[in-house]
Amino acid sequence: MAAEPAPTVPDTCAGGLRRVARVVLLDPRDRILLLHGHELDDPGTDWWFTPGGGVEGDETREQAALRELAEETGITDVDLGPVLWRRRCSFPFAGRRWDQDEWYYLARTTQTATAATALTELERRSVAGARWWTCPELLDARETVYPTKLAGLLRKLLDEGPPAAPVTLDTEIVR
Repeated sequence: MAAEPAPTVPDTCAGGLRRVARVVLLDPRDRILLLHGHELDDPGTDWWFTPGGGVEGDETREQAALRELAEETGITDVDLGPVLWRRRCSFPFAGRRWDQDEWYYLARTTQTATAATALTELERRSVAGARWWTCPELLDARETVYPTKLAGLLRKLLDEGPPAAPVTLDTEIVR
C-alpha cells in the first residue's frame, strides 16, 4: 500500500516576518544537533538553537533548510523530512529586533562530525559551536534552548513519530 503524500503547507508570511527554515537534525542514536549562540557583546548571554536561517531570494524553505544546514554545520548527507512545527517569534539580537516565521523540518543523518563552512560575519561572531544532545540531556538542561519547549517536542517526536500535519507552536516573544 502506498504511503499518503504529506499535506502541503501554504508558505504565506504576513506582516513583514522573516521567512526562516530550521532543521531538527537527528543522528542514528536519536540525538539532536543544536548550535550554541551568544549575544555579540555579551558571551554570557547565550542559548542553544536548531540550525537554520532565512530564506534567500526565490529559494524554497526546503532549499533554505539544506543550505543553512550545510553552511552552519558542514553536514550535507541528510534525508530531509516533513515540516514538524511552525512558530512565530520575536527577539532582540545584534542591536535589532528579529520577527520571524519559522518552519522546523525533520532530518536524519549518519554524518555526525560538524564544521561550519560558510558562516556569515554575524554568525562567526555569535555562534560558539555545535553539540549533539540526547533527549534526557535536553530535558535536564539548565541552559536556554529555543524553541523553549524543544525538549518536550523532541520527546513526543521520538515517542510518536512526526505529526500528520505541522503543529503550530505558541508564539515566543523574548524581551
